[in-house]
Amino acid sequence: MLRIYHNPSCKKSRAGLKFLQESGQSFEVMEYLKNPLTEKELEKLLVKLNLKPADILRTQEEYYRQNLKGKNFEDHELVKIILQYPKLLQRPVVEGKYKAVVGDPVENIIPLLK
Repeated sequence: MLRIYHNPSCKKSRAGLKFLQESGQSFEVMEYLKNPLTEKELEKLLVKLNLKPADILRTQEEYYRQNLKGKNFEDHELVKIILQYPKLLQRPVVEGKYKAVVGDPVENIIPLLK
């Protein structure tokens, strides 16, 4: 079953959710701001995404611009920062059994539907 890490106040996340709803696939919604990821869950998600923590940061977030921009961090440090400030996580993230994608644009989700 697919899982979407969703932020209802985000237009791109809502678009990803709508895309999944229209696909007919069964999926679960994880509102990660209400139910934050654990460190183990985030690390597992990064493996499925095949991305580094820096690759999933929302650089347009105010916290990023004020506190992180222009600084270098180790991967484990960025994982801790994302856990502490979950709004920094790109959205939506759609996770399948073996792979995950950032669903922006929504067409990125298509390979998980097969």
